[in-house]
Formats: sequence, structure tokens, C-alpha cells
Amino acid sequence: MQRFKILEYALSSLGRRKGKHLSIIAVYAFTISVLASILLLSHALREEASAILADAPHVVVQRISAGRHDLISTDIIDPVRQIPGVGEVRPRYWGYYFDGITGANYTVLGIDDRRTVELELLEGALPEAPGECAVGGGVSELREAGIGDELVLVDSRGVGVIFEVVGAFRSESNLLTNDLVVMSNADVIEFFDLPQNRATDLSVEVFNPKEVQTVAAKIKVLYPDTRPITRSEIIRTYDAVFHWRSGMVLMVFFSALIAFCILAWDKATGISAEERREIGILKAIGWSTSDVLELKFWEGAAISVTSFLLGLIAAFVHVFLLDAPALAAVVKGWSVLFPQFRLTPSLNLYQIFVMGFLTVVPYVASTVIPSWTAAITDPEEVMRA
Repeated sequence: MQRFKILEYALSSLGRRKGKHLSIIAVYAFTISVLASILLLSHALREEASAILADAPHVVVQRISAGRHDLISTDIIDPVRQIPGVGEVRPRYWGYYFDGITGANYTVLGIDDRRTVELELLEGALPEAPGECAVGGGVSELREAGIGDELVLVDSRGVGVIFEVVGAFRSESNLLTNDLVVMSNADVIEFFDLPQNRATDLSVEVFNPKEVQTVAAKIKVLYPDTRPITRSEIIRTYDAVFHWRSGMVLMVFFSALIAFCILAWDKATGISAEERREIGILKAIGWSTSDVLELKFWEGAAISVTSFLLGLIAAFVHVFLLDAPALAAVVKGWSVLFPQFRLTPSLNLYQIFVMGFLTVVPYVASTVIPSWTAAITDPEEVMRA
């Protein structure tokens, strides 16, 4: 019962100095919201990338020439298929197309049948006949080309080619399909004027996931001018990119961290004369030192926990309901044809716990410690001072 009375008094004490405490909560919550927004966005994007790459090829084989990605010969498909543990080996035909009309870059992907892409159609069908294509949501919106409309693209020879839009795509994430134009392999080869027996890269299926690295190493030994890239390496690359970008944004908002440090330092260096007088009065009417410290603990905990929850809620709304307008362009990357999508809410409890520990605990400590020095001082001396 006594503890509830102390908690009740702590809340009423905070209410008597509303302006000061509301300003502290505002700064505190803003700092938490900035940090939490960056952490929530980067974690959600890493989860999004992992979901996208769940069905990626086990190994992608590229040819490297002068340190750059070059077209690969399809003649090596059969020798690669003979490696123990290797299943299907398919050539992939794709490339990038700059649209001079909109100033955007599209990804043009070739398919042979429905098994070569792991995408879910929103409506329509995959291209089957020559001159047909399916487009991502961003391309459809930018070129105002829906199903049944025509999409005019200029091929590598400078000739305009008319494609009939027969489908529009969606997948588990619009990060994959927003700038996508899907055609048949024959149309991609013709559009980019690819040489005979050449592909953009090879997709290699490995029966046993534990042998992926072994298969990649054998391909590298057989063909030293190739670069086998495993699915796990692609996921690690995305993870590193988002970590780097979130770290860069944290540096941009470093001023918010400085503001919080100044706030905590100000609390730690002492308490106001009014607060010291209040402590002296409480000691004079019979409060023990432990009662005073418990009072200050509840005051600091009420402010810090309230600020932490408000900041966390604001970050959640900013990232998952408003699509993080203040951070998305930096963390996701710059693009003319930027993917608009809703991130799946995803919380990293470890990150939340660490952030709470590094912000709530120091603030509570900086509230209790200065109060201890006043609580152990003679009440008469405190009130005179």
C-alpha cells in the first residue's frame, strides 16, 4: 500500500511541473522515435529482402571480363550440369533499359515458361507469344499501360518495338517487381541483340543445400573467369547494404543523440532548488531516504517509460503506416521509379530491448543519483539552502 501511495505522489509531483516534464518527454520521445524508426525500417527491409530471395537460385553464375559482368557462354551448361549434386541449369536473359520518355530504368527479364519466375500475377497472364509482355506496378503507372494496352520500347538498334501488355505483376514484395518488364526469352534476345550462344547469366539448382558452396567452388575451378554467387551471399550483401545505410542515417541524426545526452547530463549534474526543498520537507515530515529514492525512481521511470513508448509508437506509425517518408529514400536507395509498398510490420525484440536499456536506465539513474545526495543531507540544511 505504501508503494502505491509513493507512486501516486510521484505522479502528482510530475503534474505540478507540467511544462518542464512535457518538454523533457517531447525531446526524449523524439530521440527514441528517430532511433527506433531507423532500426525498424532497416530490420523490416532486411526481412523483406530475405523473403524476396527465399526462392532465388541456389547459385547464379556470371562471367567476369575486365572486372565487370559480361555475357556468359551457354556452352558451359552441360559441363556444369555434370557436376555431382547439380540439378537443372538454365540460361537467364535479362538486362536494364533506360526509358528516355520517363527518365526511369526498367529491368527487362526473359522467361521460357511459368517455372522460370517465382511471381504471382495480380491479373492477366505471363507472356507466351512474341510481342507480349507483363509489367510491374511502377512501369504500368508511369507509362499508363494496363492490360490490353501497348508498351513501346526502343531496342538496342534504336528501333521502336511495340509490346502488348498481357499481365501485371505482384510478388511477396514490390521491391522485386516495381520496375519489371517480363518478355519471352526470344524477345529479350532480339530486343538487346544478344549474340548467339550467349546469356546474361546461369541459374544453377543444387539438390543438397549443404553442398552449395562446394558446387560454387567447383564451378570456379572449372571456369576461372566466372563468378558463382550463392543465395546466402546475396542475402548477406543486402544485409550489409541496409546496415550501412541505416548507420549513415544514424550519423545524420547524430544531433538528436547529442540532445538526449545533454538532457541526461543536465539531470545528472544536479536537481533544482525547488526539488531539493521538496526532498527536505519530505525528510522533515518523516520520509526515509529509501522512500525519497523510490519516489524519484518512479518519477524518472514514469517519464522515461512514457517517452520510450511514445517514441516507439511514433516510429511504428512512421515506418509501417506512413512508409517512412523521412528515411525511405536514403535507406531503401534512390530511384526514379521508386517502389511504393507497405512494409510488413516486423520487430526485432533484441534491438528494442537494447535501445530501451541504453535510454531508460541511464535516465532513471540520472534522476535517482542526484536525489540521493539531497536525501542524505540534513533536512534543515537542505531547506535553508
